[in-house]
Amino acid sequence: MKELAGKTAFVTGAASGIGLGIATAFAQAGAKVMLCDIEEAALSAAVEQLRRTNADVDGVKADVSFKVELAAAAEATMARYGKVHILVNNAGVSGGGPYGTWTEASWNWTLGVNLMATIWGIELFGPLIEHHGEGGHIVSTASIAGLISGSSNAYNVSKYGVVALSEGLRRELAPRGIGVSVLCPGFIRTQIMNSRRNLPRRFAEAFRPMPTAGPLAEQVSMIRERVSQGIDPIYVGELVREGVEKDLPYIFTDLEFEPMIEARFAAIKQGFDHIRGRTPKQ
Repeated sequence: MKELAGKTAFVTGAASGIGLGIATAFAQAGAKVMLCDIEEAALSAAVEQLRRTNADVDGVKADVSFKVELAAAAEATMARYGKVHILVNNAGVSGGGPYGTWTEASWNWTLGVNLMATIWGIELFGPLIEHHGEGGHIVSTASIAGLISGSSNAYNVSKYGVVALSEGLRRELAPRGIGVSVLCPGFIRTQIMNSRRNLPRRFAEAFRPMPTAGPLAEQVSMIRERVSQGIDPIYVGELVREGVEKDLPYIFTDLEFEPMIEARFAAIKQGFDHIRGRTPKQ
C-alpha cells in the first residue's frame, strides 16, 4: 500500500508503546485509525491525544485473548468506518519464564494474547480487507525473540509462531492483493515488562510471583533497564509505516541482534553441512 491517506487501520495494543507509535504514524499519514486496547483509561487518553492533531481516530476496548471481544471490535470498526484496509496485530505480553517456572496459566495467557489473538485477528479482519477489493496489508508484531530465543520459553514460542504465520500468509495472501509484514523489534521503550497490570482474573491465582533475588531476578532487572532506555515507539511507528508502504516482509528496529541471527543461520547451515554428500536411506 503505497498510499495510506484515506485508508482505515485497526491497531491492537494501541493505547501505549509500539501500538500508539504505529497509530500515530498512520494517522499522520492521513489514515483513519481505530485504536483497540484492554486499558480503557489509557485508550481514551490516546484517542484524545491524537484527535488534538485533527486525526480521524476512534477507540474500542477489548481483551484480545477473548475471540468474541475481538470480533466485537471488528464490528465496531466496520460500523464506524465502513472499511478496513490495514490490520495491525500488536497487542502483546511478556508472560512465561524459563524452564522450571512454567505454569499452565502463564502459557495460556502468553499464547492467547501474543499468538492466538494474532490468528483470530487475521481470521476476522482478513475477509473484511478482501471484501472491498482495494487491497490491504497485515502487520503482526513478533519480536527479535521470534528469530532468536531468549530466556522466556512461552514468549519465544508465541513470537516464533507469529513469524511463521506471517511468512506463510505473505505467500498465500499476495495473490489476493494483501501484503503481510512481521515486525521484529528489539528493546523498545514500552510497558511490556509491566504486562501483569492487565493480567485477567481467570489466570491471576495460578501465576507465580516474580522472584526478588537470584539469577532470574537479575536477568529480569537487566531487561527492565534495557527496555526503559529503549528506542522511541514513535520511531518504530514510522518504520512500520514505511514497511507497509514498501511491502517489506520483515521490519526491524535496529542492528543490535543481527550478529546473533547470523550465528543462528550459521548453526542451521552446519546441520545441513553435516549430512552433505550422504544418500538418504529409502
